[in-house]
Amino acid sequence: MPHRAQTATCPFTGRTAAPSASPAPAGDHRGADPARREVRRRTVLGAAVAALVASGLQAGPLGAVRAAAAGRRALRGTHGQSLRGLDVAAKLGRDREARFGLMFKKLPAYAPSDALLKTLARRMDDGKAPLSDVRFSDPDSDTSMPAGYIYFGQFADHDITLDKTPLTLQQQDPRGATNYDSPRFDLGSVYGGGPTANPELYDPARPGYLLVSEHDGIVDLPRDAVGAAFLGDPRNDENLIVAQLHTVFLRLHNTLRDSGLTFEQARQQARFHFQWLIVHDFLPRLVGQGVVDAILARRADGTLTARTSFYKPRNAAKPYMPVEFSGAAYRYGHSMIRAEYEMQDQHTVPLFAQDGYEDLRGSRPIPHDLWVDWNYFFDIPGLSSPDDRNMGRRIDTQISLPLSTLPPTVVAPTAGAILALAERNLLRGKRLGLPCGQDVAAAMGLKPLTNAQLGGLPEAGWSKKAPLWYYVLKEAELGGGQRLGPVGGRIVAEVFLGLLAMDPTSYFTLRPRFDPGAGFTVGDLILKAGAFDPRGLPQPQLPEEPDVPEEPDVPEEELEPVPLDPDEEIDPEAVIPLPGDV
Repeated sequence: MPHRAQTATCPFTGRTAAPSASPAPAGDHRGADPARREVRRRTVLGAAVAALVASGLQAGPLGAVRAAAAGRRALRGTHGQSLRGLDVAAKLGRDREARFGLMFKKLPAYAPSDALLKTLARRMDDGKAPLSDVRFSDPDSDTSMPAGYIYFGQFADHDITLDKTPLTLQQQDPRGATNYDSPRFDLGSVYGGGPTANPELYDPARPGYLLVSEHDGIVDLPRDAVGAAFLGDPRNDENLIVAQLHTVFLRLHNTLRDSGLTFEQARQQARFHFQWLIVHDFLPRLVGQGVVDAILARRADGTLTARTSFYKPRNAAKPYMPVEFSGAAYRYGHSMIRAEYEMQDQHTVPLFAQDGYEDLRGSRPIPHDLWVDWNYFFDIPGLSSPDDRNMGRRIDTQISLPLSTLPPTVVAPTAGAILALAERNLLRGKRLGLPCGQDVAAAMGLKPLTNAQLGGLPEAGWSKKAPLWYYVLKEAELGGGQRLGPVGGRIVAEVFLGLLAMDPTSYFTLRPRFDPGAGFTVGDLILKAGAFDPRGLPQPQLPEEPDVPEEPDVPEEELEPVPLDPDEEIDPEAVIPLPGDV
């Protein structure tokens, strides 16, 4: 019997590949839907967008990765690594405030059995393979929020949970009890500790500029010889979407420098734009404008503050990060992540796939054909919306299939590693000592949802309670799934606005009237940074020449011979002879 090479089936797409196959080379679209559909054209509503794109690209030569960066070791991050000190309640007591702490300190920990949590995690897997084309997406399963905001939210979360404490001090204080930096929206993942502390992030040929690399017409993160990125936070290279969003902020800073600002001025302007977008663009989409308005307030001296009811750190100069935020409420995004994304027109790619297939895993140079057309992730001023823009999934208790088996770039491949994201979240919530959802709702003065209303928890072992993460997702789902519900939305809004109010370097304090312009969105920021790839612009169409009607054939007029009079004779002398032989 002839030997057959073994094959492996991709758990997400259902396609097969040799198990020893190396990652597909850039440009290899194996597994892509062979059917070609009609090209959908986008129209430019004004010439301004093209001018902005062109000016951004011509702002100056892009820095190259040079010896200054090569001399430093680039780090790779895994999203599954536990944040230092997140287990403070379980290890140091429920009343302790350190790098992390409980927002609802008096509520008891909720600890259902691991078996129940694992059973619930399996129910949360939607089991749907990635689509071959985003245009086949069910609109009833999507929100009205462009999918780019989920990754903007991930970028923002990395900024406030970035551990900037030196490694030696981290090792001396593994619980983050005393040695930790205040969580701030200061773009620490972009700037690191500054040019002196982190010179590998900066362009040695252009002082005060951030370092980027360029290849295949793509502006990429600065990388070492093996493709690892030089970043203030290596988590921003975990997937190709957030990695390219990071480059937007690199280019924003450099564009601001090109405009004549000093390094410090450019950094402050970039931070203010980022913070303003969180308050006026991101949060209203996620929690609702009413929740933001109920918390945000202006003092008599003109500075901004946050009227928080539940997030009240004892030391405002060194606030803690709430475990309820990091371990539950802000994990809403795991429900909104799609199994696939359209990176450019007619190029849909799964988030994760088995080795040998094209996907969006990071920790590598951006492949030449996986550059992002930002109009498929955000509203870009001046461009019409594509009919198959990536939209965030509804917030509910169903998690997309690729997140049921996380790849090694997300979870370190160690013995006993839990690869299903829902299981990881539920078990982690128990280990962190999180309270149940109903207790948090009651502490907020809300009428808690019962397990019968929530659904999906039929076993008696739940004791009429629900894990906080599940509760946050389910209350959003019951409210339509477009945004977070009363419990999840309040936790997220109080933490974001509270941190900005307690930060003496934020625009809340330094420039409370800062305003980049009415209706300014992430799409405007992308254009301001000169980071919109011109390949995403509609290609100009040559005007067709008008049809010129052919002149109809006009028959020649036939002349009738003139009859002679009967008495008239032809005079032979009057006949003119023809030259030559006739």
